[in-house]
Amino acid sequence: MTTRRVLPIRRQVTSRRIRYAAPALDKGLDILELLASVSEALTHSEIASRLGRTINEVFRMLVCLDERGYISRTGPDERYQLTLKLFEIIHHHHPLQRLVTQARPLVQRVASDTGQSCHLAMLNNAEVVVVAQFDAPGNMGFSVRLGANVDLLNTASGHVILAFQSDEVRARALGAWRLRSRKPIPAGLYRHLDQIRRRGYEELASYQVHGVVNISYPVLNQHGEAIAAMTVPFLARIGDSVGPPQVKEALNRASRAVSLAIGSKRPELSSGAVQT
Repeated sequence: MTTRRVLPIRRQVTSRRIRYAAPALDKGLDILELLASVSEALTHSEIASRLGRTINEVFRMLVCLDERGYISRTGPDERYQLTLKLFEIIHHHHPLQRLVTQARPLVQRVASDTGQSCHLAMLNNAEVVVVAQFDAPGNMGFSVRLGANVDLLNTASGHVILAFQSDEVRARALGAWRLRSRKPIPAGLYRHLDQIRRRGYEELASYQVHGVVNISYPVLNQHGEAIAAMTVPFLARIGDSVGPPQVKEALNRASRAVSLAIGSKRPELSSGAVQT
C-alpha cells in the first residue's frame, strides 16, 4: 500500500500564537485531522509517531474519541479509523436546513411536471436518508416515505452520491457499509460508479419493487461532490405522455438549480446528460 507523508500536525498547531491553550483538545483534534488526511487505518504507535507525540500522550485521547464514536478500531491489530459521526453532525447543522429549503420547491415542481413522486436523499453512514419528498399528483403513484433510510447500495440515490464523491469519502462510506452489512463490496461497483459519473445520472430498476425505475441526478457542491441526490421512482402508467426522457429533463433542470443555489459551478446543459 502506498502512503503519503503527512506533515506533523503538532508542529502546525504549536507554530500558531494561541492566546488560550487547550492541550487536551489540541491532541484530540490532531488525531481527527490526521485520520482524515490518510486513507488507511493507523495503529496506536503510528498515530503517536506521525504526530510527534509519545504513545502515552495519545492513548487517553484515542480511548475518549473511540467511546464518543468519532473513531473506531478495526482489524486484529486494532487500527484506528474515522467513523462518519462528524459527517452526521454536519447534517444537523443549519446548512442542511438551507439545502432542504432550497430544494423542496424544486422537488415539488418535478413531481408536478412529471406526474411522478420525487425525493431528495443524503448520505447517512451506510444508508441514504430521504430529507424532502413529494407524492405524485393524482390518484396513483409510487413514493418513498420522508425520513426513510435505505441501504446505500440498494438505491439509485446511493449510487449517484458515491459516484460524485472524493475517494476518501467514498472509502469511508463503503467501509461503514461493509461493517453494517458484513458483505464484500459488489464486483464491478467501481466500474459502475465511473459510468454514472460519465453520463451524469443513474437509471436503475428498483431493487425493492418490480416495474419501478429509479432515475437520480446529483446535487453538487462547489467542489463537484454530491451532497445529495434528487430522484424520481418512475412508474409507467397506461396512457401517460411523460416517460423517462421527460423525467430526466426535469430532474436535470431541478438538480442543477439546487446545485447553483448552494454555490456549485455546474454549466448550463442542452441535453439530459449532466457534465461535471
